[in-house]
Amino acid sequence: MPNPLKLSLESDLIAATAAAWLARRDRRLTAAEQDDYLQWLAADSRHAQAIARLEKIWDALDTLAQWRPEHSRRPNPDLLAAPHHRSRIYWLTMTRLAAAAALVLAAVSWWQPVPPPKPVVDSLRTIVAATYQKQTLADGSVVELKAGSQLEVGFTASTRRVRLVAGEVHFTVAKNAARPFVVHVGKLAVHAVGTAFNIRMQPDQIEVLVTEGKVRVDEPATPERAILNTPILVAGERALISTLENESVALVAEMDARQIATELAWQPQRLEFVGMPLSEILADFNLHSSTQIVLGDINLAGMLIGGTFREDNAAAFVRLLETGFDIRAEHRGKQIVLYYRP
Repeated sequence: MPNPLKLSLESDLIAATAAAWLARRDRRLTAAEQDDYLQWLAADSRHAQAIARLEKIWDALDTLAQWRPEHSRRPNPDLLAAPHHRSRIYWLTMTRLAAAAALVLAAVSWWQPVPPPKPVVDSLRTIVAATYQKQTLADGSVVELKAGSQLEVGFTASTRRVRLVAGEVHFTVAKNAARPFVVHVGKLAVHAVGTAFNIRMQPDQIEVLVTEGKVRVDEPATPERAILNTPILVAGERALISTLENESVALVAEMDARQIATELAWQPQRLEFVGMPLSEILADFNLHSSTQIVLGDINLAGMLIGGTFREDNAAAFVRLLETGFDIRAEHRGKQIVLYYRP
C-alpha cells in the first residue's frame, strides 16, 4: 500500500522543483537548461501537472496587483473575476514566481528539514562524440563536443577535473570558486571559474579561445611558471601553444566577434525570440531543418512566444509547445503539423 507521507513529500518536492523551473523560465532558459527542462517534464506526468497548477495560481495572484490595502481591507471581488481574452506573451513575471516559490518552499520545509547542499561528485567517465554532442555535467557545467572528440571527466568534492583526449570542446563552466575547474590537455592545464572557453587539439599546437570571463593556462608540473607572457586570457583572446618538445611558445591574439563565430561555426546556432508570432518562429526553424513545421490551425499563427532555442533542435521546441501550451503535433514523415488541442 502506498505510503501517504511519502506521496505527500514527493508531491511537495515536485511542486518546489516546478517553481524553480518557472523561475528559470522567467529569466529565459539557456539551451542546456531548456533540454534539461524538457527531460524533467517527460520523466513524470505529474511534472507538467505541477507546472500547470502553479501557472494557474500565479495568474490568480497577478490579478491582485491592483489591490491597495490602504484603500480597503479586502480585495475587490472584481479583481478575481475571469479576465477578458487578450493576447499574451508566454513569459511569467518575477513577482508571481517569487510569491509562488515562497509558498511552495514553505510547504516543503514544513514536511522535512532541508539539508545543506553537498558537493556533487562525478565518477570517472569518458565521453566520446561520433557527432556533435552536448552534455551537462554533474556540477551544472555544459560541454559541447565537436564530432570526433573525446573527453574524460573526473570530479571530486574539492576539484573538477577533465581531460581532453582528442578533438575540440567548448566549456561553459558553472561558477564555484570553492571547486576549481581544470581542463588538462597535453602538457597544459587550463583553469577557469565561471567562464566559457573553447579548446582545440591539433598535431603541433593547442588552441585556447576564451568567449566569456577569463582563464589561466600553465604547465601542471610547474604551475608557478606560466608559459604565457600574460598567464591570464580574457574574453576575446586566443592563445596558440606549441606542443613540440622543449617548446613553450604561445602566441596570443585578440579575436573580434566575426572571427570567434568562424572558429565556433561547428556549434549549432541559437535562435532567440521575444514576443514573436508562432508563424514567424516556425519560418526561422524551417530554414535550418529538413523537417518542416507547419500550422494545421491558422488561429495559432498569432500566438506570441519567447525563448532561446537551438536551430537544430526543432523537435525539442515542438515538445515544449505540446507540454506547455494547448497544442498537439502530428508527425507526417518530414512534416510536423500543429493544431489546437481540443
